[in-house]
Amino acid sequence: MTDTIAVAVPRKGRPLEAVLQRVAEETGAEGVADEIVSTLRYEKAVTKGDQTPDRDVYDRLADYSNLDDPAKPDFTLLRDDRAGKPRRIVFDSVTVSADGVNLRLVGREEPFRALRKHDFALGFDSADLVLEEVVELRPDPLTRIADLNARIDPHDTDVRVVAGMGDTVYHTLMATPETLPQGGSPSREFLRDYEGQLCISPRYERLVEAVIGTRNSDTLDFAYPGENEEEEAAIADTGVGVYLTVTGSTAREHGLVVGEELFPSETVLMENYEETGETAERVKELFARAETETEMAIY
Repeated sequence: MTDTIAVAVPRKGRPLEAVLQRVAEETGAEGVADEIVSTLRYEKAVTKGDQTPDRDVYDRLADYSNLDDPAKPDFTLLRDDRAGKPRRIVFDSVTVSADGVNLRLVGREEPFRALRKHDFALGFDSADLVLEEVVELRPDPLTRIADLNARIDPHDTDVRVVAGMGDTVYHTLMATPETLPQGGSPSREFLRDYEGQLCISPRYERLVEAVIGTRNSDTLDFAYPGENEEEEAAIADTGVGVYLTVTGSTAREHGLVVGEELFPSETVLMENYEETGETAERVKELFARAETETEMAIY
C-alpha cells in the first residue's frame, strides 16, 4: 500500500508556484502544476480587474474543482485583502505520486504556523516568515538561509528549515546618492555610521533587524510607505531603505542606488521534527537532493 503524507503549501503566489515547479520536476506532474498555476494567475488578474470573466465566481469554482478525484486539483474561495474584500479563488489540494509516496499538497494561508501547531510534519513557506517569527536577533547579521536553524531557539518551536526551492529574490539595501558618502554604496558597512530613518515594509521589522544585525539597527528609526505609496518612492523620500528586488530597475527609476543584497527571500521546505516519520524522511530526501550542491542546502 502506498503511503500518503499531507504537506502544507501556500494557497497562491510565487511560493506556491515554486513548490509546484519542484513537484513537477520530481514527479512528472507538469500538467497538474501548469493547470493550477494558469488558473490562479487568471483568477489573480480577475481580482485585480485586469480580466473580465463571463461567469460568476461560484460557476468558475465549480468548473475548476474536482472533488471526486484527488489526483486533480481542487480550489476554494477566500476573501482577498484588496479594497472591497473580493472573493478570490485559491488553491486547496491535490495528490501527486513520487517515489512510492502520495504527496497530498494542502493549501494553507500560513503553512509555517500550521507546522508550528503540529498540524503537519512537512510544509513549504517563505523563509521571510521564519525570520519574522522565530530567529534570534544578534549583533551580527544573518546572511544565509543555511544559517537559519542555528538561530532558532529549540524551546520556541520544533520547526526547522530543510532546503530552499531556488525562487530567490533579495532583500536589498538602497539609498539616494545624497545620503551616501562620496564614493560609497548602500551596504551594512554604510549602516554602521548611518543614523536616521530606514524605510521598510511594516511587517518586516524583525526580519530587517536580523539581516542587518542589532549592532546596526540600534541607531535606526524605521519608517514605512504611506497607504498606496510605492515602496521605491517611499525609500527615495526617506533616503535609505530595504526592499525586495529582482533587477532593481524600478528603484533606479526613482533615483536610488541599489546596494548590498542583505538576505535571500526564498520558498523553503520545513519540517516539524517531532512529527517526522519514515514517510516524511523519504519526502525530505526527494526535495532536498536537488539542493545538495548549492549553499542553500541545509538538510
